[in-house]
Amino acid sequence: MAERLGRNDVMDRQRKIATYEQVSQAIEATLEGETDLLAAMATVVCLLHHAFDAYFWTGFYRRMGPERLLIGPYQGTLGCLEITFDRGVCGTCARSGQTVVVPDVHQFPGHIACDAASKSEIVVPVFDRAGRLIAVFDVDSDRYDAFDEVDQRYLEQIMALLSRFDMAPIYHLPSIVSC
Repeated sequence: MAERLGRNDVMDRQRKIATYEQVSQAIEATLEGETDLLAAMATVVCLLHHAFDAYFWTGFYRRMGPERLLIGPYQGTLGCLEITFDRGVCGTCARSGQTVVVPDVHQFPGHIACDAASKSEIVVPVFDRAGRLIAVFDVDSDRYDAFDEVDQRYLEQIMALLSRFDMAPIYHLPSIVSC
């Protein structure tokens, strides 16, 4: 019985690697020639979210200040709209600049329960060309222990593709003065 489980684990790992290879190629091909970071992020979310059954919630929290993350783009159930660097798995990743893999979110101190169905999570930092944090990429699963070193390796490689994009420009509209 243990041998059979071991073989299934190897097959599941091989299937996961093959899926990441395929989706990585699709992301690279789709993003070729794209110049808009937000469009690129939406594309990455869509392709990854639909490639894996274990992905329950998939999305970005964009850095919108010194210690503030704002949701989007994402796919899945309603997420927390804003997360500060001192809260949850996303905040931990943003603070440390390191990928965080959580096998059981209920055991993670300070976990933010945006959806009670979430059981495990991986959060990967996203940097610009200069190495500045611009976002974190968050994936939740409704299964315990859904993420491992394979997920970490491929997600870090995919997030590195976004480093070539410039941050979206912020437009300042003129104030309307009433008389």
